[in-house]
Amino acid sequence: MRNRYLDLLRAAAVLRVVVYHVTGLAALTVVLPAMSVMFALGGSLMAASVDRFGVSAIGRRMRRLLPSLWAVMAIFLPVMLATGLDWDWRILFWVAPFIDPPASGLGLAALSANWYLRDFLWFVALSPLALPLFRRFPLPTLAAPFVLLVVTELKLVAIDNYVLRDIGLYFGAWLLGFAHHDGMLRRLTWRRLVPIAGVLAVAGAAWFLTHPGPRGYDLNDIRIGNALWSTAFVLIALGLAPDALPWLSRRPRLDRLVTLLNSRALTIYLWHVPIIVGLGWVATRFGWPQTGAPAVTVKLAAVLLLLAVAVAAFGWIEDVAARRRPELIPGGAVPVRPRKPLPAEEVLVSAAQDVQVAAVRA
Repeated sequence: MRNRYLDLLRAAAVLRVVVYHVTGLAALTVVLPAMSVMFALGGSLMAASVDRFGVSAIGRRMRRLLPSLWAVMAIFLPVMLATGLDWDWRILFWVAPFIDPPASGLGLAALSANWYLRDFLWFVALSPLALPLFRRFPLPTLAAPFVLLVVTELKLVAIDNYVLRDIGLYFGAWLLGFAHHDGMLRRLTWRRLVPIAGVLAVAGAAWFLTHPGPRGYDLNDIRIGNALWSTAFVLIALGLAPDALPWLSRRPRLDRLVTLLNSRALTIYLWHVPIIVGLGWVATRFGWPQTGAPAVTVKLAAVLLLLAVAVAAFGWIEDVAARRRPELIPGGAVPVRPRKPLPAEEVLVSAAQDVQVAAVRA
């Protein structure tokens, strides 16, 4: 049975990513460190898959991830090749982007957010090795990515490999997903969990407040502060996670939206940046304003509208990849509230009347 709290958390993270890329509000990275949350949820799901399928979980997860990317590239790659992208053997990595494949023109910006899929593939591939290691040596394994992050960010060792740098930043969240799956966070109890998270949050805030980046306090530019703050957030979000959300089932439209966002999370992620870049190109070409609250509001509305079109056009690929029945709009119809049960006296009267009717007909 699905945990609707985790579904709600993932839906909020997906929406936050879209709104951030439209508005550029740095505060959103602090309020909800969405990428770390998404990696933590991915780690929890991957731990369950490894427990069930072993090493073959890698292939199963890639089977679900890659077809949606191939649909994007079926459109963008021919256009980029026709508009100046030189043929390079690295283009083959668009099939499975364990390294960043080449791109050009508007495609370079439109596909820039695909680093998330690259990191996700690496984390999936590392999981069958990392999970038993984490279970045997949880604290050293969890500390290793942070040590790598500090070493690279403080330039104690020259490491230019972007995959290793992102392992330092985000693999800790993936490992916290392992801890969530194994029940380790819940066993900490809130009396231990909250102080640990509090210390990390204070340390993270102290770091990013004293080390602002080119966009101020945008955590994407402050990697050490990002790791500390995001770890604290994930500890609280997953460690104190409720078992159920009964109030969500009483709000059928919101419940259906959560289902839709979860079923189409990958499609939304892959298409939202191309849509934003495309709208920016159109606005520049026609001289439309792109700054100020009214312009940003219109842009956000346009992005959401076009995302709905993209979800309708390409979202079914996620269903096919997951071997589900393809649906145009996941979640089904808005459920009708059940009728209030009849009082016991009315039930007895109704049953007696049914018996009388049956006797007459006989």
